[in-house]
Amino acid sequence: MDAGTSSAPAAAAGQQEAGQGYDATPYLPSRGGLPGLRRAAAGCQGCPLFLDATQTVFGKGPAHARLMLVGEQPGDQEDVQGEPFVGPAGRLLRKALDEAGLGDEDPYLTNVVKHFKFTMAPRGKRRIHKAPSLREMTACRPWLAEELRLVAPDVVVVLGGTAGKALLGSSFRVGERRGVLVPMPTLDGGGQTHEMPGQMLATVHPSAVLRSDDREAAFSGLVADLSVAATALE
Repeated sequence: MDAGTSSAPAAAAGQQEAGQGYDATPYLPSRGGLPGLRRAAAGCQGCPLFLDATQTVFGKGPAHARLMLVGEQPGDQEDVQGEPFVGPAGRLLRKALDEAGLGDEDPYLTNVVKHFKFTMAPRGKRRIHKAPSLREMTACRPWLAEELRLVAPDVVVVLGGTAGKALLGSSFRVGERRGVLVPMPTLDGGGQTHEMPGQMLATVHPSAVLRSDDREAAFSGLVADLSVAATALE
């Protein structure tokens, strides 16, 4: 076992190993920084989503990035490649960052939930995204809390309703809060309460732009929101 990982997973038998404990806390490493966190997350069985996913898709980016982008969960391509935001939504997001004046930033990219949740299409082998439940988000939140604590970005952009609910509560609605900088909330994770530095801004998930009937207007709105983050980082 890696010296930076906890021995708790070995002791958690039966229910926990099947993912029925709905809590990633026993899998958190006691030390090792982001590399240790990433290695430990690869073996996470904190909820049942690990059973069908190809692999854990952990966050990626500089250890002390000024900007962190938080999405919902990995998609089909992310699940296969093992990296966040490598599919169509990720490509659109990078275009929006460029147009918002954030092209020179090297952000830390991550998701609230680290495993791909899906259903199979009625015909064929296509895997269709399925939104994670509140219980699954809560189970996975200790990983996000540790990422936020270790990276300590100046600005966190939450992409979409799921990410917003994970950080700001179940009453969060993107349309009511988007494009406005607010102080980072206190976040519970890993059995601890973390006071987070920096500011937070909510906007739509880039996949919502791809689904929009008026993609040009939706994309412009995303760029406008990200421009607020760009101004905060000047």
